[in-house]
Amino acid sequence: MKKIVSVLLSVCLLCSCFVFGVSAEDDALRFGDDGKFTVLQITDPQDDAYPAHGLKEFIEKAIEETDPDFIVITGDIVEDSRAGDISDDKIFQEGVTVDGDYAATLANTQKACEDFFAPIEASGIPYAVSQGNNDYNSDVTNEDWLKIYSSFPNNMTVDMSDDAEGKIDCYIPVLSSDSDEPAFGLWMLDNGRSFTESQLEWFTAYDNGNVPSLVFEHVPVDDIGNLYEECNIWDEGAIIDGTSTYRLKADVSGHAEGIVKPGTTTEEFTAWKNKGVVGAFFGHWHTSGFTGVWDGITLGMTYGCQFSKAGPYGVRAITIDENSSTVETELYVYENGEFTVQTNEPYAEYDNAFEQTMASVVNFFKNLFTALVYLLKF
Repeated sequence: MKKIVSVLLSVCLLCSCFVFGVSAEDDALRFGDDGKFTVLQITDPQDDAYPAHGLKEFIEKAIEETDPDFIVITGDIVEDSRAGDISDDKIFQEGVTVDGDYAATLANTQKACEDFFAPIEASGIPYAVSQGNNDYNSDVTNEDWLKIYSSFPNNMTVDMSDDAEGKIDCYIPVLSSDSDEPAFGLWMLDNGRSFTESQLEWFTAYDNGNVPSLVFEHVPVDDIGNLYEECNIWDEGAIIDGTSTYRLKADVSGHAEGIVKPGTTTEEFTAWKNKGVVGAFFGHWHTSGFTGVWDGITLGMTYGCQFSKAGPYGVRAITIDENSSTVETELYVYENGEFTVQTNEPYAEYDNAFEQTMASVVNFFKNLFTALVYLLKF
């Protein structure tokens, strides 16, 4: 395990020109002696008080495989309510919500978090969470979510934004390997139920010492659509969207089963650019995992790990360098109890109309089969 040096954040340090996103009692994150720092992203377990079989082993293997310094869970820790779960000991029922009984719902949520966080806590690696839509749909208040998070020693999730909606947003610096000055930053932003104007104002006003940073959110921003291109229906990777067909651009690595149409630049993305954000990573889509660069920012969709739904399942490792603003990231796909790094082949090229026609037929039935598998897995 890479070296993580614990540094007490004194009152003097808090009052200095560098503003920290952790309290004085917390241990600070720090680059290793090699100047590197690795973040493991896990997303969308959507579990309940009856943990999915194999989820603990999935987390343990992900930690072993990626050797992270920090872990981010990008939302949907719990499923609110859904029928059809066949992955645990409570067959065909999933969710933490008990209608009309908030205390029971809260207890179920606490139990789900205890099971999910247990292997992370056992590793001793610090971690944080960005809220997902299903975490909101559970109807557990953000105040109680924060109480749950604070009950785990290594969970660094706090609410630093002062938005009216009470969203849980925090910023955590990563200190230089040889000083107590921040060299990088990590943003956990809560867009599980939209990203509001007041959150954007907080983000813009927050003084992070003008260091490069990464953003972690649950729902992908519309800017991720700029990693797609319009294509013909027979093209490899084609995804039908109404009367149009799109696929990931050739220089975007990975696999997509959903799309956002290209052509959008959001206010949030512009704020990231102005703030020195160099990478942003999301969950929410479960079965899509890809990485590309748009307007200087690395954008990544990461596979989920809800075992009651169809895969692929996976995690993402992101490595940053204190002497560079570049981002190195790899997607790991989980199959048969093992992780492998996702590799990507270039798109096929067709020489004639017959090949194009046959590819069109194959692509149509592939999309149909994928949709049926997803539905049949509940």
